[in-house]
Parts: sequence; structure tokens; C-alpha cells
Amino acid sequence: MNATESGAVGNAITVHDFSEKILEQVVHFHVIRLSGGFFLWVGSKPVLSNLAVSMNSTFDSMPLSTLVLGDASDATPNSLAQRLTKRTKKQVFVSYNLPVTDSNLSLMVENRIKKEMEVHPDKF
Repeated sequence: MNATESGAVGNAITVHDFSEKILEQVVHFHVIRLSGGFFLWVGSKPVLSNLAVSMNSTFDSMPLSTLVLGDASDATPNSLAQRLTKRTKKQVFVSYNLPVTDSNLSLMVENRIKKEMEVHPDKF
């Protein structure tokens, strides 16, 4: 496990990176904390193949979510963004760049994100 970070005081933008070996592949996580939300990139190679955004709605208990970039048949970035918004009550941008061949991988990736959120809540 590896963690690097750079940040400033107050509502400044901060960057937080961490990695984990999950199911025999190294998965990298990149978090950019913004005012009122955060951007989360997940992947094993430096690509941005999709981007979803999610935010709370005053009309529904389930956060709104939409895919801004990528294949609409892959619901992984949308659903992850939605669950993270529900958990944090913040606007969340997610780019999930891992193959969707193993459902255990996505579950383990999400659990790793939740673990990091518990250890470093100020980074999200």
C-alpha cells in the first residue's frame, strides 16, 4: 500500500493518491477533493475511458447520476458515484477504468475506497 498527498489549508483543492493490490493486479486511486465534492479516478493504467457525476436531489432520496463520458452500457461508474454521493452527501465525479470481468473486483475496489474514506475522511 502506498499513499502520497499534497494539500493546503481550508477549502483548497487537495490531491490524495493510494494503491492496493486487488486480485493479483495493482489498482491505483486518485482523489481530488473540491469544494463541496470530489473527483475519484480508479484504474490500473493511465486512461480516462469514462466519467460519471452524481449529486443529491431534494426531490428523491436516491442521488441523481449521469454518465458524462464513456460507454453507456457500463453502469459501474454511475452506480459507484451514486453510492459515494449517498454516503458522503457530496457531489462526486467517478472515472472507473478497470475491466468489468469480475464482479468481486468492483466490490473489493469499493470496499478499499470505503476503508480509505474512514482512515482519511478529510481527503474526500
